[in-house]
Amino acid sequence: MRIGEFKNDQARERFRAAYEQTLAELWPGPRTALDLPTTFGTTRVYRTGPPSGEPIVLLPGSGGNALMWHRYIDTLARHRPVIAVDTVGEPGASVQTTPIRDGQDGAAWLDEVLAVLEVTDAQLVGCSYGGWLAINHQIHHPRRAASLTLVDPAGFADFGPRFYAWLIAGGLATAAPRPLRPRLARLVGNSAILESELMGLMRASMGFRRALPIPPVLSDEELRRLRVPSLFLLGARSAMHDSRKVAERLGRLAPSASVEIVPDAGHALPTDKPELVAERILHAIEQ
Repeated sequence: MRIGEFKNDQARERFRAAYEQTLAELWPGPRTALDLPTTFGTTRVYRTGPPSGEPIVLLPGSGGNALMWHRYIDTLARHRPVIAVDTVGEPGASVQTTPIRDGQDGAAWLDEVLAVLEVTDAQLVGCSYGGWLAINHQIHHPRRAASLTLVDPAGFADFGPRFYAWLIAGGLATAAPRPLRPRLARLVGNSAILESELMGLMRASMGFRRALPIPPVLSDEELRRLRVPSLFLLGARSAMHDSRKVAERLGRLAPSASVEIVPDAGHALPTDKPELVAERILHAIEQ
């Protein structure tokens, strides 16, 4: 199996320059960068906020990194320590050295990160692919997370034509002139294309070969193993899955889960409704 890596040194340096510039422009305050050793490679995390307390650990979606949470950092860090993670195998400052074959490997990687940080009561927040990783971590390593907040997580439907069409349309819209993007964002249902700085970083990441596993649909038995309080925020118009069917399934299988279907929002929920998502994260961790 392959690992995630840049196509060549030129692609790596192009991305690194864009990453450092975007980090300097978007991160809203002081931070400590840490490069943590794991079996699967070196993982970059950023710490900010109070020095003590149960940390909020932020996991990005596919193709993203810690910077996708830039608009949330200041709000969350006023309440709790925040640890934003560049997932190993994604384009970011982490460096993968060993393949991640499945959800169990992904869970093992995350557990090693939390172990190095000496975190035993994480408030895990995962978006899309990061949500799938958080769920797998809770299934395979149930002692380090105090709660889960899952923002339109993967793992509840196979990726079908609708989702791939949404991805392609969003990618094409990012190449349009900036004045046209608000209209295109509404047309394709993807507000993430309005994040101009992150879209520049995304274009720089095209030289990265991603090799992480496609999330399979979580089994009934796996969902029954969710034991900690888990908030699922689902976009009513998500292109990834039928949110009502996901809510019904969770209601049957995961008694510790609560589900909110967010109107007028899709899979790009963190940019569709940032104030709502931030408020729900903070409310969930206070329960």
